[in-house]
Amino acid sequence: MPEVTAAPKAPPPAAGGAPDVGPVRRRPVQRRSLERFERMLDACAQLLDEVGYDELTTSQVAKRARVPIGTLYQFFDGKQALARALARRNLDLFLERLHARFAAAGAVGTWADAASVVVAEFVAMKRDVPGFAVVDFGDARAGKEFLLDADREVENNWLVAERLKQLGVEDLGLEDGPDVDRALLVAVEGADSVLRLAFRYSRDGDPALIAEADLLLRGYLSTRLPGPSNEAGH
Repeated sequence: MPEVTAAPKAPPPAAGGAPDVGPVRRRPVQRRSLERFERMLDACAQLLDEVGYDELTTSQVAKRARVPIGTLYQFFDGKQALARALARRNLDLFLERLHARFAAAGAVGTWADAASVVVAEFVAMKRDVPGFAVVDFGDARAGKEFLLDADREVENNWLVAERLKQLGVEDLGLEDGPDVDRALLVAVEGADSVLRLAFRYSRDGDPALIAEADLLLRGYLSTRLPGPSNEAGH
């Protein structure tokens, strides 16, 4: 089995306050363009909840966002590009909300403790954030998968694990290193599978399966990345 190595570091955010939206036709820069761009993503998210990905059309999004269809195509080449940009925004929002949760929680000493916070926030966004139940970080529920970082050809779960590691190391001072890269990728893949199962037939998620996802992550990470608080017992 080939050794798993870390994905490259993510590029820094774009200058000038423009969102990191991945490969779009035109990156919004001016305030008016940014407002329209966000309005189109908001409309896309609302419609995903209402009609689903298969029935979503760019005409519906343009109408809901109150922009000409030509304006939409200045930024996006179709609904997949819209959904991809929404998924990128979802990931940024997820990390912002995790930052706030970690700050409120105080000391988080291990990756296992951090994982419980991550699961709780993911579940909250599945329930409360428009469009997140359909797209979250890149799977448009109808089987349409797309890369959030197509330039690097990094799989979506690689990118999520990479960003979570950055947050844990920088915000919480948690362990860094090659073992962390591998363990977090496995954790993200495992949580992704179980949490998708939890939400497959229930809009709010099956509580028992959500608890299993938390147990799975805590058990795995406490063994692979025990942290200083548990090392004395090994």
